[in-house]
Amino acid sequence: MYLTNTNTICAIATPPGIGAISMIRISGNETLETLKKITKREEFSIRKAHYCEIFSNSGELLDDAVVIYYKSPHSYTGEDVAEIFIHGSSYIQKTLLETLMDLDLRLAEPGEFTYRAFINGKMDLLQAEAVNDLVFSTNSKHHNIALNQLRGGFSKKLSQYRDELIRLTALLELEIDFSEEDVEFVSRDELKNIIINLIDEAQRLIDSYRNGNVVKRGIPVTIIGKPNVGKSTLLNAILNDDKAIVSEIPGTTRDAIEDQFTYLGHTFRFIDTAGLQKTVDKIENIGIERSYDKMREAYIILYIIDISKFDYFQFLGEIDELKTQIQNFDNKKMIIVFNKIDLIERIPPHIFDLKDYEKVFISAKRKENIEVLLDKIVNSIKDDFDLETDTLINIRHYKAFNDIKDSLSLALKDIEKNMPNDIIALDLRQSIDSIGRITGEIVTDDILDHIFSNFCIGK
Repeated sequence: MYLTNTNTICAIATPPGIGAISMIRISGNETLETLKKITKREEFSIRKAHYCEIFSNSGELLDDAVVIYYKSPHSYTGEDVAEIFIHGSSYIQKTLLETLMDLDLRLAEPGEFTYRAFINGKMDLLQAEAVNDLVFSTNSKHHNIALNQLRGGFSKKLSQYRDELIRLTALLELEIDFSEEDVEFVSRDELKNIIINLIDEAQRLIDSYRNGNVVKRGIPVTIIGKPNVGKSTLLNAILNDDKAIVSEIPGTTRDAIEDQFTYLGHTFRFIDTAGLQKTVDKIENIGIERSYDKMREAYIILYIIDISKFDYFQFLGEIDELKTQIQNFDNKKMIIVFNKIDLIERIPPHIFDLKDYEKVFISAKRKENIEVLLDKIVNSIKDDFDLETDTLINIRHYKAFNDIKDSLSLALKDIEKNMPNDIIALDLRQSIDSIGRITGEIVTDDILDHIFSNFCIGK
């Protein structure tokens, strides 16, 4: 993946652009010598802030900076590391990077600092992935899960599972060595009970992935309704931005438009869809079918209705049509959003017959009651995402736990069939290997490439 682990690398570790402060990170054997060259200073105390002048290779005074030097192995990467805090001028950032590369430092690849931390044993692969999740967390629940994984809470639990499986495997294989003496080092009842408990725990984690992934990506909220009822206007009002094209012409939205929005600690993924109607327009029909697809994915459906044109019996027919199109439609959260209240003098009486539905009355155009709607959305899911800190939020871990469950289930069946110890031990070793793939004891270059390529440069 990376050229060599012996190169000294550098990168900007703060977001691109102009700001008050920017930080450039260095890691590798030449870190201290590099600091001496760019500061013309000979002494650097470890883990202390130094106020320094920074010079380019031509001797030009580039900036005043604060420099912190970390000595191997007591650093993020396990190597000598420096953090250089400079003013956030794009010119200063660019010139300092050029100066460092003129001194034979290499620009870091995405995630290379964390990759080196993993290679040097500062963290396991699960913790390394948690670094990226923490950087990109957009809500408190995602943050808490990522932070627990980064601090090693989940890794410790996995290590306990792995140690227990290794112990059982060793005892089974020891019995093979003493097969002529007909000795049993672990009772089959104890073995079965332990495996059953581990299967139950694996299943719990597998089940946690659905909500964990939703929290990580954003709870999907699909905005549906007939053409020209104000779906796109509502999306723009929620996001406070003109993401969707708003027009008086029905059918303007031909495809789904989506964006994230965080409110009261929850991240939602709002999806505006094509208007639901019968049409001969092939392109518009494709958009309508995609609307149904988005509804199938949705956790919450906002059904937008133009209150000035509300027809009670037509609405009931539309709900019946949705139930034929969307499997498990009744299990989804649905809020009826009556829009354009600015166009009426009183609420149509039939609306109050809709006792089975959450209702809210808004004017998307005037941005009236948008916060009321958002509060209803949050209340609809407030008891659904009380997640434990070892919840799965990563598809790689989800797949690995499915493999763990499958191999443990196979071991349980083999025990019940009185299969030979070497076959049962092989099943358990497959589970051990699957845990090792999560934490990085067993890993391939392809997996590492995929994981770290998704990181920020500088992290």
